Amino acid sequence: MSERRTIEIASLARVEGEGALHLTVEGDRVLDLRLEIYEPPRFFEAFLRGRAAGELADLVARICGICPVAYQMSTLHAVESIFGVTLHPTVRALRRLYYCGEWIESHLLHMYFLAAPDYLGLDDGIALARSRPGEVERGLRLRKLGNRILSLLGGRPVNPVGACIGGFTRTPTRSELEELAEEIVRARGDAEAVLRFFTSLPVPSRPQAIELVSLRHPSEYPMNEGRIVSSSGLDIEAAEFATAFSEQQVPHSTALHCRRADGSPYLVGPLARLLQNSDRLSPSALAARESVAARLSSPDPYASIFARAIEVIYAFEEALRVIREFEPPPAPAAEFAPRAGVGHGATEAPRGLLYVRVETDDKGSVLAVRIVPPTSQNQACIEADLRALAPSVLALPHDEARRACEMAIRNYDPCISCSTHFLSLEIERRSPA
Repeated sequence: MSERRTIEIASLARVEGEGALHLTVEGDRVLDLRLEIYEPPRFFEAFLRGRAAGELADLVARICGICPVAYQMSTLHAVESIFGVTLHPTVRALRRLYYCGEWIESHLLHMYFLAAPDYLGLDDGIALARSRPGEVERGLRLRKLGNRILSLLGGRPVNPVGACIGGFTRTPTRSELEELAEEIVRARGDAEAVLRFFTSLPVPSRPQAIELVSLRHPSEYPMNEGRIVSSSGLDIEAAEFATAFSEQQVPHSTALHCRRADGSPYLVGPLARLLQNSDRLSPSALAARESVAARLSSPDPYASIFARAIEVIYAFEEALRVIREFEPPPAPAAEFAPRAGVGHGATEAPRGLLYVRVETDDKGSVLAVRIVPPTSQNQACIEADLRALAPSVLALPHDEARRACEMAIRNYDPCISCSTHFLSLEIERRSPA
């Protein structure tokens, strides 16, 4: 008789937000698997309706304290496409610098405090700090520099308020940028050391056949702009998102699952970006990618940790390029006039593609907003990954099985709070007998 085993993880550890896992396996069959997102819905899409479009950037920055820039940029791009805003080249470049800061701070948070303890069999980041204090200090030092970039352009590192329609509320001075450049130059060696540290760890490997989805820009490694492409041949504008992807509600989660239109799961995030855009990397980042080429020969969620390290190297190099080419713009932000319309924006959050659709009236008031965060897009892929992993955990002791499942989930760096949506409510009314 086949052994039946149920693994319950009531609260996932070292992920951003709250979730649980229920898994029942019999033999090599998965009888029940539920990645349960039980955080309450946050109603962002609802309470943005009726607000002035100019308020959106500050409001959506509150969705996530780790990746506020992504929400601001996708939303601003959608609004700017409606209002016909053209960014000054310097302002456009500063938005890439802004995004560099977010990638640096978010990637390093995940790498050192959420993921690294897994590879060393430790319980948390505190234990890692005791075991590898020099490495943790390095990670904190680099993350602080990422936050410094956010503060310079956004006013503060958490829930920044500097981004606005057409640009920023202020642009940094040349002296401020030169001081930042000096810090970046000193940090570049540390950024390369981060990759060496993670390649020295026993990171598991489990390649999978999965469709990769990311932005693709004609000449740049994608951050703010590009077409949505996939490893299966998809190539569309952001405005076509709804034709290629479909959100579905599942009963065990307050987060929607986004799948391809045919119902199949797909992967967004640093691994998808890297594998589809390696030819857009800076020289140092490309050299770093070549140093781990064997681990990137096919899609493997565990290899995402190396993709993040390579993107940290890229972000420092790109930040330095933007600063060195800086010429003060005539104004911090372009002028605009509100108009009615529908706009779409897609940018690359640290965790992957973030799509926003905005509809406004002729006064610039918001009629509707749709937000599809990367974690919603990766959830179906996470569950498919767990289904493939499940039979192999049967032979493990309970604690090891739990750790293996949690590690598989953490590979995707899920931001659970970002992904929660309001559930539909159905009421069945019956007449008295």
